[in-house]
Amino acid sequence: MDKKKLMLLLGALIVAIGTAMAARSLFAGASAPQAEAAQQVPQGPKVLVAQRALPVGTIITADSISFQAWPKEMVQDAYFIDGEADMNKLLGTVVRYPVTAGQPVTQGALVSPGDRGFLAAALGPGMRAVTIPVSQKTGVAGFVFPGDHIDLVLTQSVRGEGGSGESLKAAETILRNVRVLATDQSTETEIVEGKTVVRGFSTITVEVTPKIAEKVAVAQTIGTISLALRSLADNQAELDQAIASGTVKVPAGATKEQEEKLLGQAMNRPVDGGTTFVTGGDVSRFQRRSVPVAPAAPRMAEPAGPSASPGFAAAPQGPVVRVTRGKNTVVEQVGRR
Repeated sequence: MDKKKLMLLLGALIVAIGTAMAARSLFAGASAPQAEAAQQVPQGPKVLVAQRALPVGTIITADSISFQAWPKEMVQDAYFIDGEADMNKLLGTVVRYPVTAGQPVTQGALVSPGDRGFLAAALGPGMRAVTIPVSQKTGVAGFVFPGDHIDLVLTQSVRGEGGSGESLKAAETILRNVRVLATDQSTETEIVEGKTVVRGFSTITVEVTPKIAEKVAVAQTIGTISLALRSLADNQAELDQAIASGTVKVPAGATKEQEEKLLGQAMNRPVDGGTTFVTGGDVSRFQRRSVPVAPAAPRMAEPAGPSASPGFAAAPQGPVVRVTRGKNTVVEQVGRR
């Protein structure tokens, strides 16, 4: 190899090494400030934040709040600090002011059981609280806790009309998706060693509308009210169905917090209507004799004339009146002579 080619090769090698060193210095200089900035972020304490939107009246449960690291300079005295506040004691409290998802929960935003205005804060706008007496048998053996949703089933005896003299036994679901506010005088769930304590109770307080409150008051005088615990999946399925049918409408342009608030209110709304019932005749063949017999249709008067046929007469034309003579009822056409 001649001297000229050797010098060109050596020069190219020097340029390549210089370019590589310059690129390395450039990348090292760009990453250094980021690492330095990351090291300068202050490590603050963990504060209690909302895991989801908490509208007014929400009963605090274990899955609605948690501790999260927070910048030190943004921590306020009203925050719940990990190590200073016991989250187990906050379970069962009620949200007084709305809290958005990811926002720290302040001490003034929660109302504890026993505090003045606690039950009023737990109620949604326009709702009422009513108390229903229950027993171990009608209260799902104590497996109902504040914050659960239940159905109310009315059991009663109706006087039979079939001539047998036996009473008709009937059970009817009068209300669905009713939110439980308290059992006896407790609005919180007792947890011992990480497990929920199941206990019996003699009364239950639920959230209803004013009209439904009247219905519950009357139902208690008719028969026995039993509780039926609802699955969490039922609420979501019915909410999806209500949104699809247009019963629940989310306005266009609503923020995520507004949408969550509307959906939360819809899920907690009790349902009055579309109820079902079962009688003793549906349960046992031996109870069918107590089912009332449907009254026979009244016999209509037969028009005079050779065209009259035996049995039921043709339906009269125009307005009619029913005339009862003794035990017989006939239908007479108005204006007929």
